[in-house]
Amino acid sequence: MEKLTEQNYIDAAESLNCEVAVIKAVDYVESRGSGFNKDGSLIILFEPHLFWKNLRLFDIDPNKYLKNNPDLLSPVWNPKLYGKYSQQWNKMTRAMKIHPEAAMLSASYGRFQILGSNYHLCRMDDVRQFIEFMKMSEVNQLMCFVDFVINTYLDDELRALDFSGFARGYNGPLYWKNNYDKKLLNAYNKFKQR
Repeated sequence: MEKLTEQNYIDAAESLNCEVAVIKAVDYVESRGSGFNKDGSLIILFEPHLFWKNLRLFDIDPNKYLKNNPDLLSPVWNPKLYGKYSQQWNKMTRAMKIHPEAAMLSASYGRFQILGSNYHLCRMDDVRQFIEFMKMSEVNQLMCFVDFVINTYLDDELRALDFSGFARGYNGPLYWKNNYDKKLLNAYNKFKQR
């Protein structure tokens, strides 16, 4: 699995016309600098509230599955349901038995934790292609991040060091509950000094 190099960060920063330290800050806050688990599997985070919504998009009543899968489904965001990183692929496997596509759309992937439902913003044809591309290398994960940022118009926020604006667009309106913008600023300051 190809790991990121300094040149990869430089190339991405040039594509986004922003500082290298900004990209490293997002990378650090999202994944602590790795796109793969120790066993070589792609890092994912399964989102129970999104699985609930995505099942409904496919006209499936999530209530039918809630009793036997309380850690997989929730009508609202509940961070207590995330569990350990080591449990995420097990959750995905179980969720895929309920509905494969809804499950794949309901997790975030790789170093930059991009949601499967955003595959099209990373220039992928479907969520399966997106996941397989992410599994190949951290360089691919960085390429998806660059495409996602450009296609969601968040590159302006990165250039302006508007971490609150970026956090809102990247992690949603509840970003402040996890101090996401402050974590980005702290990480940026750390990488800027190097």
